[in-house]
Amino acid sequence: MKTHLSRTSAKRQGAPRLIRRLLAGTVLLTASDAAAQAAGPARSIFGTPEVVTFSVLIGVISAAMISAIWLIRQRGNIEAENRDLRSSLSDANQHISRFQALIADKNRRIVIWDGLADRAEFLGHLPVETGAPQDDRDFLAFGRWVKPHSAGQLEKAIEALRAQAQSFDLVLETQRNEVLEAQGRVSGGRAFVRFIALNNLRAELAELKLERDQLHASLSTFRTLLDAVDLPAWQRAGDGRLEWVNAAYAKAVETPSASLAVAEERELLATAARDRIRAVATLQTPFRDKVSTVVRGNRTFFDVVDARTPAGSAGIAIDVSGIEAVREELARTLKSHAETLEHLATPVAIFDGNQRLQFYNQAFQRLWDLDMGFLERKPDNGEMFDRLRDGGKLPEQLNWKQWKANALSVYQALDTQTDLWHLPNGQTLRVFATARPQGGATWVFENLTEKVDLETRYNTLVQVQGETIDHLAEGVAVFGPDGRIRLSNPAFRAIWGINETEAQPGTHIRAIEQACLASYDQQDGWKRFAHIITSFDDERPSSRGILELRTGLILDYAVIPLPNAQTMLTFVNITDSVRVERALTEKNEALRKADALKNDFVHHVSYELRSPLTNIIGFADLLKTPVFGELNERQAEYVDHIATSSSLLLTIVNDILDLATVDAGIVELELAEVNLIDLIDDVTQQMGDRLVESGVSLRTDAPDNLGRITADQQRLKQIFIKLLTNAANFAPDGSTIELKCWREGSDFAFSVTDTGPGIPQDVLNTVFNRFESYGQRGGAGLGLSIVESFVSLHHGNVSIRSKEGEGTEVTCRIPSAQAPKVIAAE
Repeated sequence: MKTHLSRTSAKRQGAPRLIRRLLAGTVLLTASDAAAQAAGPARSIFGTPEVVTFSVLIGVISAAMISAIWLIRQRGNIEAENRDLRSSLSDANQHISRFQALIADKNRRIVIWDGLADRAEFLGHLPVETGAPQDDRDFLAFGRWVKPHSAGQLEKAIEALRAQAQSFDLVLETQRNEVLEAQGRVSGGRAFVRFIALNNLRAELAELKLERDQLHASLSTFRTLLDAVDLPAWQRAGDGRLEWVNAAYAKAVETPSASLAVAEERELLATAARDRIRAVATLQTPFRDKVSTVVRGNRTFFDVVDARTPAGSAGIAIDVSGIEAVREELARTLKSHAETLEHLATPVAIFDGNQRLQFYNQAFQRLWDLDMGFLERKPDNGEMFDRLRDGGKLPEQLNWKQWKANALSVYQALDTQTDLWHLPNGQTLRVFATARPQGGATWVFENLTEKVDLETRYNTLVQVQGETIDHLAEGVAVFGPDGRIRLSNPAFRAIWGINETEAQPGTHIRAIEQACLASYDQQDGWKRFAHIITSFDDERPSSRGILELRTGLILDYAVIPLPNAQTMLTFVNITDSVRVERALTEKNEALRKADALKNDFVHHVSYELRSPLTNIIGFADLLKTPVFGELNERQAEYVDHIATSSSLLLTIVNDILDLATVDAGIVELELAEVNLIDLIDDVTQQMGDRLVESGVSLRTDAPDNLGRITADQQRLKQIFIKLLTNAANFAPDGSTIELKCWREGSDFAFSVTDTGPGIPQDVLNTVFNRFESYGQRGGAGLGLSIVESFVSLHHGNVSIRSKEGEGTEVTCRIPSAQAPKVIAAE
């Protein structure tokens, strides 16, 4: 085709050459004409200009005719050549189509670069399932449809192909996991890269090659990684021999290199441990356990993981010696903390990362009163909240789910959450919920019930105290250690005649002293107050005293140190009480003198009356004797009345004298051992005639084993006689008086019962008062008073039980006294 084109170009170049020849001939002709004209101008009929013009015209016409003839001939030749060219072009297109049909396979695509030009020519296409773009511009963006590692290799290979003519063969992976083969070649100054979609055996072979390369790369990567870590690792063959170890393994078995450790078959684990690994490890379940061995002379604990495969096994050992030490220390610490928390009065509960209860102390169980079985099965935190809510132990919420979610959000919180729970039972809890670093949360419940109650009571007390101080009749002022007043009540200001401005808080005691001088003469008093308040003594004594003001007021003051280094002054207006006290003192002195005079009078009169009465009784008895003659009936009756009245009067005088000696405190008991049976017999014999005169009888109920008691026999006898005489006075005629005696340990008890009219309840509380009598035969009212006095002298007690219409019972209990010690004379 190139030869045919060269011939056509030669023919096209022949026409200009012919024209140039014709123009050259015309020029020669014109030159010859000019020479002829120069040789013979006289002989020419035309002039020179005409000849030149004619010659040029002849030349132009000749050239035009020649050119027209040549063009006609040339046109025919060109048409013939065009027919030949169209035939040759048709043949070339047929060849190109045939070649393109051979190249443009659907399973391959060729990219051609002419030298270093950026523009590329594309031939063929790849299958759609490979993910390769059909557009030429998108095809060269390999990173979009080829996996990154394959795209990087391909771009580097193409760059080397175009720049250095380095051929290559690569296997590529597309984003759709399809496999392509890329072949790079250089031919005729052009770079060709052919992409071939592999199938069947070639695809499998390429995939296997790719997988092999990946496996080798991965194996190399992992071995490099294992060599870099400080964890012994190994690989064994099917028979258990070492095939490969890392640098940490070689260091652990003290060999210079890993290859030497494999060659010498240095074992890190003991034989028993290796046998155990072989016995336990299976293809499905690797060996995982803690193994101890000796490394560089030290006992070391490893967490060993050994995985078994059909071709052998591989394992790695993690040094957990430090972790074991920390774990043991942590276990001891947790045990100590648990013991400490167990003895705390503050309820504590710990939940793990799954929000299940792991620990609680007894205070927690007592606070919520939860069943031990429920707690021991480690319930969920939310389940525990629901249990407490069902039991009515948690505060009722408007939105329970929201409240519960907020409470459980502590497991995702970074800071401690604090809340106040007001329980239905009246308790107030401050709840601290803290997320644990290892997962879970710790709940601490601080019972603030007592604190809140105390604060409430304290605030109320402060308010009450403030109101109380303001309304006290006593003047109160509190000073700080700097001598400045902190508070004062209106009574303080009224007592000292100062206003509120002069005693406002912050005023110094010196200023208050000056304000009080108008109503106070004794200046040393306030100076003493100032010294006590502002002194730096370690011990601040209290002080009390009495002040008299110019206004006539009499104040009882007290200086009282307070715990917070403050001092309180109190002033009580005791003017009226002092006056009353003085009056009472004077009156008491007068009464004391009157009482002394009364006692003297009683003693004097008693003794003075006793002598005449004794004489009257004696002379009455003499009149009854026959020595002085016989008395008639009326005279004898009068003498009996005289004797009876005199005896009664003597008894009253003796009773008054006994009570006077008791009141004077001069009565001394003559203690001795008393045989109770003999005492009772003596009393019953002495009272026999008197009871017969009164028309009543006596029934005695006393056991024979009453024994003895240390007491004053004469006073005991008086007690019996007074009680029996009193009962005889009120017992109806023909009735019986009962005397009952018994022992209560070392005490002697007895009672006298009559069936008289009884004592009214309004009189019962006054029967032991002196000169209190009731009934028609009540007497002087001294009997029961003397009984109570003598029983009290014996450190005993007396009681009376009576009901109107049913009689009266008087019970006495006399304890046994200590017998007096007789000291022999030296």
